[in-house]
Amino acid sequence: MTKKKFLFVGAALLVLSTASAIGQARPNLGLQRVIYNTMKTMAKPQGELKDKLDAVDKEMAEAARTGRTGEVRRLLAKGTTLLSGREWTDVLEFSNSLVLRAEEVCVDSSLPYTVRLEQTYAPRVQLSGSLTVRLTLHKPGRAQWSVQAGEKVKDLEQQDGVGRDFQDDPCRIELDLSGIEDGTYLLQAEILEKERSLGTATLLVGLWKGLSDRLRSIEADLKIIEGLDSFRADVLYPLDYIRNLNRGRFEMGTFQVSAELKAAEDVLTSIKNEKDPFAGMTGDMERHYFLEGANEIMPYRVYVPKTYGGKTVYPLIIALHGLGGTEDSFFDSYDKQVPKLAEEHGYIVATPLGYRVDGFYGKILFGNPEDAGVKRRAEYSERDVMSVLALMRKNYQIDESRIYLMGHSMGAIGTWHLGAKYPEIWAALAPFAGYGDPSSVAKMKHIPEIVVHGDADPTVPVAGSRAMVAEMKKQGVNVQYIEVSRGNHIDVVVPNLSAVFNFFDKHRKSASKISEK
Repeated sequence: MTKKKFLFVGAALLVLSTASAIGQARPNLGLQRVIYNTMKTMAKPQGELKDKLDAVDKEMAEAARTGRTGEVRRLLAKGTTLLSGREWTDVLEFSNSLVLRAEEVCVDSSLPYTVRLEQTYAPRVQLSGSLTVRLTLHKPGRAQWSVQAGEKVKDLEQQDGVGRDFQDDPCRIELDLSGIEDGTYLLQAEILEKERSLGTATLLVGLWKGLSDRLRSIEADLKIIEGLDSFRADVLYPLDYIRNLNRGRFEMGTFQVSAELKAAEDVLTSIKNEKDPFAGMTGDMERHYFLEGANEIMPYRVYVPKTYGGKTVYPLIIALHGLGGTEDSFFDSYDKQVPKLAEEHGYIVATPLGYRVDGFYGKILFGNPEDAGVKRRAEYSERDVMSVLALMRKNYQIDESRIYLMGHSMGAIGTWHLGAKYPEIWAALAPFAGYGDPSSVAKMKHIPEIVVHGDADPTVPVAGSRAMVAEMKKQGVNVQYIEVSRGNHIDVVVPNLSAVFNFFDKHRKSASKISEK
């Protein structure tokens, strides 16, 4: 099983760094906003600091309204710096404007490679004379909340006499990466004015010798092998993912190119041997499908109990990850309790990506709801969930009276959104640390719910769940509410997963509700 993990709200906090900027796909703006707001909640700013942050927030709201994303990023960096107890300086403003980009981030290291140093906004720092750009290659490391350059692997290039405006004239540098061991690295570009460092920009890249030939080989096999229609998405997924990484549609995370390509090649080998690579498979697996309209291949993770034989129906749980997470989150995080409990209780579990790590499963929380890009992300996030549900119904014997929906954080928000939008489907809901619209309760009041939230949650305040539960009780909903004393946004999930499975065990839809579907 291959992984594409991201740090996410609900397992860890990844915040924008004021020391360096990650290039290509910019750090997820929705996640940055949530983390900034979480930091404010935890800091409880007063006096001069509060006044400064109020001014930042006012400017940020106007920048967001007018679609100036680069300015929003500048203000988030400024606010985060202030909350960290540091002064926001012109040099920091310059450093945060820098971004390193390239045509590819999944790179064949045997070929020449060109990167561009750019800026996302015009900083106000006063500079005299030309600049120097120095590029080095590092192993990726982690500081508190950010990706940082770890151990240096190699000095690459230095370019002198560079201009000061990287918006108007990006600095292009060709690199020789031959001889570097396959793996994921951090390219770092440091900008200097004489001997003064003005900051760094970094780019996470995957280097694999002979990558281009391997991709061409898979594409060639696809053209000549018959019987691939049901598995074409599984074979094409790493190629599609690499193309989207190179386009900057999302961040690399810890995408393992070699492992993903081997999985695709294994499927091809099975087809060549006239075998169904997934027939009779139980346990943990990753599958893929083509999401119509989005023109992308979506991953989803599935757990099938070892007792499943395809002759009797099984209950199904659709589990929705938190902001910044992926389809892997409920399998590889939360102490890996979900697949363990699924095996013990006899549930099939499916976890969609939700199109993007910040899709919110159809609910629009960040950005202008009239913006076409914002609407598209929400639409396809919801569609991804419902498409995975349809695939599970098609590929497995699913008990229609026992289809459940659960989620954490953003996934809990999605659970309440999809619970109200498709109330005829779900036998029960289980939102952890989320919030919803109390006016939506009437649409799903026949659905039993178990709600979990910590009363010290700094990311999603407990008031959101309390308001939903109060409305449920008012409307006579069968609800079990677990409010964890001193529980934060993260630690409330694992101790209460067993309670969720036990709750699901007790509830199924009536025959009349199934016939209404």
